[in-house]
Amino acid sequence: MPNPTGRPFPFWKMHGAGNDFVVAETDRLDISDAAWGAFAVELCDRHQGVGADGLILVQPSKTADRKMRIFNADGSDGEMCVNGIRCFTKFCLDRGLIAAPDGRVLVETGPGLIPTIATRGADSLVTHVRVEAAVPNLDPRASGVMIDRPAPVLDFEVITKDAIGASTQHVALVSMGNPHAVQFIDGSPAEYPLERIGPQMEHHPVFTHRTNYEVVRVLDRSHIEMRVWERGVGETQACGSGACAVMVAARARGQADDDVQVSLPGGTLRIQWGGEGPVILTGPAAFVFEAEWTR
Repeated sequence: MPNPTGRPFPFWKMHGAGNDFVVAETDRLDISDAAWGAFAVELCDRHQGVGADGLILVQPSKTADRKMRIFNADGSDGEMCVNGIRCFTKFCLDRGLIAAPDGRVLVETGPGLIPTIATRGADSLVTHVRVEAAVPNLDPRASGVMIDRPAPVLDFEVITKDAIGASTQHVALVSMGNPHAVQFIDGSPAEYPLERIGPQMEHHPVFTHRTNYEVVRVLDRSHIEMRVWERGVGETQACGSGACAVMVAARARGQADDDVQVSLPGGTLRIQWGGEGPVILTGPAAFVFEAEWTR
């Protein structure tokens, strides 16, 4: 799909704990989601494009400092991404798009307004961002599972089948503004066949909007390790909303305290939640390179 802006497209390549993005500023509000989505597929291709888990657009906002739009690598609407919003905040502050000496940036997203607070290093560039993420919703319908069961649903049975055979997953259902199915396991997530089970879970018909799928091992009440299969992307190095959902599910199961370190293949995120209100996530945001797409 050709560049929908019709002119050179400057961007930053960025990542949050290994979850990587193409981030660009645009005031073109006349371009359709379908056109942006098709462009995201081209940009995010890891062989013939830039390579990324998603495309993030920095747009004007009437209700916040800036608006964030995110399109997954397959062109679908990412709705909300906590790793992405950290990169978004760094992009806006490091480029001087927003004057915020205290590091506070209010971001308009699809699910609502998200406050962030940036921490700067000795060079005045942003290194970490604290995100006041969504209030978790444990109603299964919020995760796209149309069943009549009271929240929380922590042991929802899903049967998957492939050429190897059938297997049963028991997952906790958590919405963080996007759907998550969290499976707790006894062994190491590194040894779990996520590349096989992940696509089956994402596209299982019981999830009416598809789902993100996390496999989790609780190490102790303040340490969790996980891997994630992201809806519309595949396995990623990290997922911020997924880490939030995992902590919420672990706490609901009585396995976690209110302040938890969540380790993912791309890095570690700090998740804080006391059982009410929004989940707080703090993690790194990194610049990789700056370039311009001219095709």
